[in-house]
Amino acid sequence: MKYEIRGGNFPVVICNCEANEKLICESGAMSWMSSNMKMDTNTNGGIGKAFGRMFSGESIFMNSYMPVGGPGMIAFTSCFPGEIRALDITPGNDIVVQKRAFLAGEAGVELSIFFRKKVGAGLFGGEGFIMERLSGHGTAFIEIDGSAVEYTLEAGQSLTVDTGYIALMDATCTMDIVTVPGVKNMFLGGEGLFNTVVTGPGKVLIQTMPISNIAGTIAPYVQAGK
Repeated sequence: MKYEIRGGNFPVVICNCEANEKLICESGAMSWMSSNMKMDTNTNGGIGKAFGRMFSGESIFMNSYMPVGGPGMIAFTSCFPGEIRALDITPGNDIVVQKRAFLAGEAGVELSIFFRKKVGAGLFGGEGFIMERLSGHGTAFIEIDGSAVEYTLEAGQSLTVDTGYIALMDATCTMDIVTVPGVKNMFLGGEGLFNTVVTGPGKVLIQTMPISNIAGTIAPYVQAGK
């Protein structure tokens, strides 16, 4: 497979596949394709994995596309302004991403549920108790809200992040929550009660415009217009 990411802040990834080369994607991710692309809707791994994807924010069923009779082309677009990132997934190097981040990928990529080891990190950290784990082998495409800033953390090195801003991290990283220090800071600082702390070793990708923050910003205006 060869691919090209285009579109700037409204990105699309255009994939050119060889005959019988299969791609998988979330329901509704396909935007356009060549006429020889064959579509198949399935659970992609059985009912157990399907329900796991449901709890991580994805749909129970996934779509697969494969060109028949020769090479084919298919395009997947992001549902929110930001970036599409291509990830090279290899055995033993799993990547954990935010809920609903997976867009599409090669058939060797496996999408499963990822539970936080510490419940508090999920209930109060803003990233959610359940995230998505990408494993297997192949190229996966994920959606980033806004722009992406990447950090590589050494073993024991930590990064404190406001809730909702973590787009992905290597599975070697750990995540926890801390309260904002000081009662005045906590209730008057406008940053909420908790922050997320990511500790290395591993790569961390921060997104600059979480969709949850955008929704919270425009909610008062939507309600005022009713």
